[in-house]
Amino acid sequence: MDYLSALKSLRLVAIPRLAAGGRWRVEAMRAYSEACLLWFTKGQGRITIAGVTRGYTAHNAIFIPPGVMHGFEVGPQVFGTAVFFGRDCPVPLPKEPQHLRIRETFAAQELNVTLDAILREMSADTPAHDRATLAHLGLLGVWLERQIARAAPEQQKPDAAKRLVARYTALLEREFRSGMGVADFANSLGVTPTHLTRCCKLACGRPASALLHDRLIFEARRLLSETDLPVNLIAGSLGFTSAAYFTRAFQHQTGKSPTAFRRAG
Repeated sequence: MDYLSALKSLRLVAIPRLAAGGRWRVEAMRAYSEACLLWFTKGQGRITIAGVTRGYTAHNAIFIPPGVMHGFEVGPQVFGTAVFFGRDCPVPLPKEPQHLRIRETFAAQELNVTLDAILREMSADTPAHDRATLAHLGLLGVWLERQIARAAPEQQKPDAAKRLVARYTALLEREFRSGMGVADFANSLGVTPTHLTRCCKLACGRPASALLHDRLIFEARRLLSETDLPVNLIAGSLGFTSAAYFTRAFQHQTGKSPTAFRRAG
């Protein structure tokens, strides 16, 4: 692998900018094809990762591997940095989601300094700035590994309900375009729809159907705002049996018809 070429997809984005096109871009359930680190420096809210909802506050570092469904609140007082590592990140990264509550001031400062250094070298035109970026990115990977090891004794293993919901959200992320309903997902997971919904409510306060609809409507909004695909093709690509059914579901979730949403964007 050409490590320096892989760095071209590395991005650091201010968290408020993630919601610049609408809060739905961060609050609705979705997944990235690359790993992401959210570092909150101010504010608080709730974040749902793999179907489990927790609160976050300042000095929380949240690592989300590729393909893991998530969404989080981002109010006007929330600030921080999102690191998108790209699909071919050369640095070893965690395989599981991590929610790290950084209590030591020096550890928070260390992360801030590392992120500042990455951003500075990425935007520089000085000799070897690519290698310097890679070196600081490696230090970010080390910081994550050490903080995860430090937090390990306090981490609680997920109970059976949370494990089931994590399996559901992983399957949902792969198959949400298929037209499957909650009963189909439950059958694939070997449980009843009632049990799946009960576990979802325990893990994140929402029924299984809400997670499914949230994921579908996020994708619909993304396609409406970022492509010129006709509404009927978007409906079909998301497994809806008709454009009329899709329009009713979209309007129920967003308060606007697909056409009105596209026009407003």
